[in-house]
Amino acid sequence: MPTRVVCNVKRVEPVPATPDDDFATRLGRMATDALIEEAHATPKPALVDRRGNGAHRDLNLALMERSARVLEPTFAALSRAARGMRPSAALRAELGAIGRAGEAVMLGATQGSNTHRGAIWIVGLLVAGATIYSELVQPSLSSAETICAIGAQIACFPDHGAPITASNGSRVRALYGVGGARREAQEGFPHALHIGLPALRAARLRGIAESAARIDALLAIMTTLDDTCLLHRAGPPALAAAKRGAQTVLSLGGSSTAEGQAEFARLESHLLALNASPGGAADLLAATLFIDRLAPPSASKGKQRWSI
Repeated sequence: MPTRVVCNVKRVEPVPATPDDDFATRLGRMATDALIEEAHATPKPALVDRRGNGAHRDLNLALMERSARVLEPTFAALSRAARGMRPSAALRAELGAIGRAGEAVMLGATQGSNTHRGAIWIVGLLVAGATIYSELVQPSLSSAETICAIGAQIACFPDHGAPITASNGSRVRALYGVGGARREAQEGFPHALHIGLPALRAARLRGIAESAARIDALLAIMTTLDDTCLLHRAGPPALAAAKRGAQTVLSLGGSSTAEGQAEFARLESHLLALNASPGGAADLLAATLFIDRLAPPSASKGKQRWSI
């Protein structure tokens, strides 16, 4: 369910950007680390990982790493822009401009390949939310919930500086009536906060290795996400196959069991035959890993604490 919260934001004067801005630098690095950890998570169905390129002819692991690293200054800049601010149309426009500049840097580093466009939006809003959260007075919810709720509030404002030309995502949203990354953000990142994060932590509590726990979190996200990347590449058959296959793997014990691994192989073969990959779910796995690092569970009563 989406999280709704009214932010009690302490208004302060914006702080000028400085090269040694430790807080923004740390957030930028954490965001980049989340993107790299997602890329390295293996095996992912038909996605770039340590085994190979999946369904992507123009991508590979080295390219994904390069893209993530060149985006670190963008994420730090998003944090600086949010400092001393509250969710507003002005902040949304500024973050949009920074994100588009970062996208241009990404495309330059990857010779035009779209490695992290969705992640700039999803993780970038969480970076801004985390920055504003750091200035909250007595937040009423856990840090993870509040960060996601602030990011959602920002996402609900229009960005009048956005280009008018249609993107793959906007075309898919119009064609199939799905929400895509925009609605995911506006609703408070439910697939990261309420599906990916609990799945990741539940797998760890069961003693599952971290690598498999991350894959199970990805699969959990896939079971219900209307992934616009799948729809763009191969339409509803690919989306249905991904949801059904991910649910079957999890019902067989997940990616760490022999039965789950056999079903995973069938799922991946099906997606590769369709030339489709769950790129939207991968972006939300990166968001899950970012939130997990920002707001690790405390030792008492499962509550979360701020960690930056």
